[in-house]
Amino acid sequence: MADIGIHPEDLKAVIQSALGDKAQSITVAMGEVTLNVRAKDYLAAMQTLYDAPSCKFEQLIDLCGLDYSTYRDAGTGGPRFGVVSHLLSVSLNQRVRVKVLCPDDDLPLVDSVSNIWNSANWFEREAFDLFGIVFEGHSDLRRILTDYGFIGHPFRKDFPMTGHVEMRYDPELRRVVYEPVSIELRENTPRIIREDNYGGLKH
Repeated sequence: MADIGIHPEDLKAVIQSALGDKAQSITVAMGEVTLNVRAKDYLAAMQTLYDAPSCKFEQLIDLCGLDYSTYRDAGTGGPRFGVVSHLLSVSLNQRVRVKVLCPDDDLPLVDSVSNIWNSANWFEREAFDLFGIVFEGHSDLRRILTDYGFIGHPFRKDFPMTGHVEMRYDPELRRVVYEPVSIELRENTPRIIREDNYGGLKH
């Protein structure tokens, strides 16, 4: 019979035992385990998740940035930026989600885990490019998706939908040129049809 892996509640206990007070909180929802760690404990906690015999998370399968700025509108405080990672143990058939918040909104910074998992290299560059999150200790932290001269970070919730500049190829200058945005931002409200038999349709 194939190994179906550890029960989420048992995995929660395993991770709590391995990390001790480095685990800020561990929750189980919809069969998934989520670990929250403080920024100061992030690197050590991730190293433990990789090394501990009961954890053995050999693979980092995803890492992305988060912008929680609109949570304040709902009355939820806390830091604006965070990082979420998904770890997989192939040998033990278990996985965990790890969340860490960046303490400083003006300079969102957490440790890089690229020395633990090589796959974090490009994921962290993407989070830096799109959210402006700085990964301390990354060997080559530079933009990966946007242009070299790009201004701002396009996945931040306060980034304008139109961007800051337009670019096009100028055949006379024979190069790409940047110009102010000429598009006016519009808000389209979809029409909600409530009339009976509208357009000959019967409800």
